[in-house]
Amino acid sequence: MIALAGTIGAGKTSLTGLLADHLNSQAFYESVDDNKILPLFYKDPKKYGFLLQIYFLNRRLDEIKDSFGNDLNVLDRSIFEDALLFRLNADMGRATETESDIYSSLLHNMMEELPEQPHQKAPNLLITIQVSFETMLERIKKRGRSYEQLSNDPSLYNYYKNLNERYKDWYRQYDASPKMLIDGDKYDFVEDPEAAKQVLKMIDQKLVELGLK
Repeated sequence: MIALAGTIGAGKTSLTGLLADHLNSQAFYESVDDNKILPLFYKDPKKYGFLLQIYFLNRRLDEIKDSFGNDLNVLDRSIFEDALLFRLNADMGRATETESDIYSSLLHNMMEELPEQPHQKAPNLLITIQVSFETMLERIKKRGRSYEQLSNDPSLYNYYKNLNERYKDWYRQYDASPKMLIDGDKYDFVEDPEAAKQVLKMIDQKLVELGLK
């Protein structure tokens, strides 16, 4: 499969739809609007952080298995990002070290249990969208989910800033599969159709290089 990665508001959902339509493949979206745990997490991260990560892990494993049918199916988030997100919560006191260690161990063990199929467990291509902190905040404000807004919880500012910074290091260290980076500030594919065409062209070129297209 092709997996997208990037911080909150990077444009993963938008690019997933564009790319799946372009490749005539299937899109798999992260469960957000029907996620009853997510708003509770923003209200009380220490209480609900571990439960939220287990929820996402369960859903993402299902998506990975469902996507095995086509190498060009697109997932709007990579399972490899989840440990990064939970590690940040632990470092900021929003989860415990024990919970973070248990989650990382569980993730590793569950990935080992995935069926081999004729496919690899890592994506055929990881596409990371990188945006500036300013763009991240603008996108979060624009999409209007109340529990994400700084106006409702100013403490989220440090969480968002740390998250955006850590994604840069995470991408540099990621080596589970081929990868490519999209500059979401330079190519505003969310708002600009011409930028979207350029991004799709770059992805096509990468897929050709990998023998996937």
